[in-house]
Amino acid sequence: MLAMRSPQEAYRRVDFDARVAASRPADLVHLCIEHLIGALGTALHSAEAGDNHLKSRSLTRALTAVTALQLGVSGEDGVASALRHMYEAARRTILDCATDFDSARITTLRADFVDIGRALRGG
Repeated sequence: MLAMRSPQEAYRRVDFDARVAASRPADLVHLCIEHLIGALGTALHSAEAGDNHLKSRSLTRALTAVTALQLGVSGEDGVASALRHMYEAARRTILDCATDFDSARITTLRADFVDIGRALRGG
């Protein structure tokens, strides 16, 4: 299956798999956010370049990252509820942009997750 992908995609997948295997739950959250940010950035770049195939693949990767974040939320307290709401809003934005791409919405979503990622890392 890796032979069917580009060398960059194969490397990204191996790197991702290795990082997941060595991760604690908090590390997995950081990893998902990192991949979400990267996928949204690639979607923006590919939209600007007119590469609809890469844009679609990038939005699919972003959706996968958000879904993983959603599935990782446990509990029923206020924080869990807020996380579920935030991830669902992100998911809806990505899905909406898959059919009617809006660079401004993707840029805002990406910036929000950059801020969240920084806050989680403590800086």
